[in-house]
Amino acid sequence: MTRVSLFLGLTALTAVASAQAAELPAEIKQAGTLRLTVNSTYAPMEYRDPATGELVGLDIDLAGELAKRLGGLKIIWSETPFAELIPSLQTKRADFIISGISDRASRRETADFVDYLATGPQFFVMAQNEAKAASDLCGKKVGTTRSTSFPVEIEKWSKQNCEAAGKPAIQYVPGENSIDVRNQLKQGRIDAAVQGSETLPYAQTQEPGKYRVVGEPFAKGYQGIMFRKDDVALREVVTEKLAAMIADGSYKAVLDKWGLGANAITESMQNAAPQ
Repeated sequence: MTRVSLFLGLTALTAVASAQAAELPAEIKQAGTLRLTVNSTYAPMEYRDPATGELVGLDIDLAGELAKRLGGLKIIWSETPFAELIPSLQTKRADFIISGISDRASRRETADFVDYLATGPQFFVMAQNEAKAASDLCGKKVGTTRSTSFPVEIEKWSKQNCEAAGKPAIQYVPGENSIDVRNQLKQGRIDAAVQGSETLPYAQTQEPGKYRVVGEPFAKGYQGIMFRKDDVALREVVTEKLAAMIADGSYKAVLDKWGLGANAITESMQNAAPQ
């Protein structure tokens, strides 16, 4: 066998292996369904429409389009508290997680992420609050969802911008979810709150004139579709379909529908978040 023919043979084998890696797992294909679990308290990513009771949101629409491109799969949705999302993946109650969950290095020990949305924690206050800059929140009570990366980000920001400047540290107050945190803010139990930048425009639309954003997002990250480490085939075929959606504009159309075109990414990425 010549070097050329050997090279061509290896190339062909590589192409076949790549094609096989991008195929939908047989058990999902045979069932014709995707089992997906969400925490439906994180509008506009996923929530129950107050008027219809239907599960709606950016993640719901993206998952629906992916399911179509994966052979017209039917999605079987279930709901769980945010803290139970990862266990639902690990115990195989969900095939993957697309539910406003951040790609974090600590989570990559047991899972992989296909990142699909730029995000970052951002301070906000009630409209009448006197805070003009984020530094005005030093020493204040700031709430955020306990099970996210935001408590760590707040602590890091406070050390760099409050304590390093001789100001008192931010007092972190935990919340169960974004709705709970906003309620604490409205009740005056906290002075400010932190949520992902993707949720605040929707909150301001739903309650006009009630909230005011303070400063820019103070960290950069990505939300990702979360897969078990050993589900390589499923991860790769979803990565491929998401890349096609980005290329043909259907991905951007979904984000624009929910007012989050500015949070779009330009290519499908895996495990790309810096933290």
